[in-house]
Amino acid sequence: MEINYVFLLKLLLGLFSFSSLGRADPEPLNDYCVADTKHPRDFFSNGVPCINPDHALASHFATSALSEPGNMNQFNFNVTLTNTNNLPGLNTLGLVLARIDIAVNGLVPPHAHPRASEVTILLEGSLLVGFVDTSNRLHTQQLRRPGDCFVFPKGLIHFLYNTDFMRPALAVSGLSSQNPGAQISSVATFTSNPPMPDDVLKKGFKVTGQDVIKIRRNLGG
Repeated sequence: MEINYVFLLKLLLGLFSFSSLGRADPEPLNDYCVADTKHPRDFFSNGVPCINPDHALASHFATSALSEPGNMNQFNFNVTLTNTNNLPGLNTLGLVLARIDIAVNGLVPPHAHPRASEVTILLEGSLLVGFVDTSNRLHTQQLRRPGDCFVFPKGLIHFLYNTDFMRPALAVSGLSSQNPGAQISSVATFTSNPPMPDDVLKKGFKVTGQDVIKIRRNLGG
């Protein structure tokens, strides 16, 4: 059968033109959104319901939420986030700001943000930062001066480590989602609810049953 290349070219151009008119699906703001098929669609929301724009004030776009450090956790770090409660004007803008305090020799352990890329800017101290790409290549950098920054691509496992035994570290981050999500790899794996099967952990991490028990206990699981 003879192929009409002119017709085929026109068809492809038409498809490309049609697809350019469409828009990609919006990024999800939660881990999942189960469809409600039983109730009428009489309410719509863009993240959080919006106020009348005529009632917007400058104070809706300002916050002091990042001015003070929070309490350290078991890994000796704390993250303070902006949200629609402490910064209402942030709603629908597709970003979050974070203050990151890391104690002496503290670590933000390997974790990922499934819905956001992140840029981190060092303000005080020094940090060893890095991420692992999908070919298992590690990219690391030492941030030493105020203003040094590093970008973590969306969804990739990354860490921040204060290797200084004398000074705490302070950084701020911007994330490209109103709800970026965060999963610390070790905590998500060993302290899930219900627990991940021991055989999966033993085989996946090449450890013994006693190792699994110890790791769970150390992580508070």
